[in-house]
Amino acid sequence: MFEIWETSEPARLISDAGSLKVALEKVDTMCRLRHDQAAAHLSETGEGYHFEIRDHEGKALARLSYVPDTSRAYQSVVVEEMRGQDGAG
Repeated sequence: MFEIWETSEPARLISDAGSLKVALEKVDTMCRLRHDQAAAHLSETGEGYHFEIRDHEGKALARLSYVPDTSRAYQSVVVEEMRGQDGAG
């Protein structure tokens, strides 16, 4: 089991996931949402957004900082290499 946290102040648990692949997809979805909000001027990006994927013991396995670039369409923050080729998920 993995937990997805937005660690910008205040930190908050966003969701959980049964696999790392699903956790990465959920982080990507959150970044897309933040990009869309910034493009619509619904939120201030300031220093950007910070996310963590944590294991069941609360240990951070991955961290991502994201600053929306509204001058272009959203591009996924999850590269194919991160998704893995083993079919797990």
